[in-house]
Amino acid sequence: MIDLVKAVVLVLVVAVLQVTVFSTVDILGGVPDVILVVLVCVALLRGPVTGALCGFSAGLVADVATLDTLGVTSLLLVLVAYWVGRYGETLVRERRPRPYLAVVAATVLYAIAALALRAVLGESPSARLVLVDSLFPGIALNLIVALPAFALCRRLLRPPLRDRGGEVELVG
Repeated sequence: MIDLVKAVVLVLVVAVLQVTVFSTVDILGGVPDVILVVLVCVALLRGPVTGALCGFSAGLVADVATLDTLGVTSLLLVLVAYWVGRYGETLVRERRPRPYLAVVAATVLYAIAALALRAVLGESPSARLVLVDSLFPGIALNLIVALPAFALCRRLLRPPLRDRGGEVELVG
């Protein structure tokens, strides 16, 4: 329970920082999506339910702060965080999570899903701007942010000790 509270507080602080500070950073046409990167880290470390809960919270803060269509960012972040959490669960426990692969996949998935959802809502986003002009610089910036974000999340949300209750060990 304490880890869930720490994860939600971390994501809410990052959401406020994203809206106030990081949204103004424009490098080669891309903006780092720190909320998405931190959500990927939280979902990898804590699983799909915690990731989805944090995604909803961060998306709601981002939508309210930017006066965007309420619920759009929340829906997208919930879907991405849940998917990344499921990916983290399927990894063999001895292998370390692959945050870089998950960040790239989440960034692409988020961009495509945002484009599709905004088209369904009747907004007219430019597919070229979203998928060509800003996606690749955004991926590069997210990858730069991924290492310190994963280190911070790993430090704050220590991975749980493995439950060895269901394992059988052969002694020979």
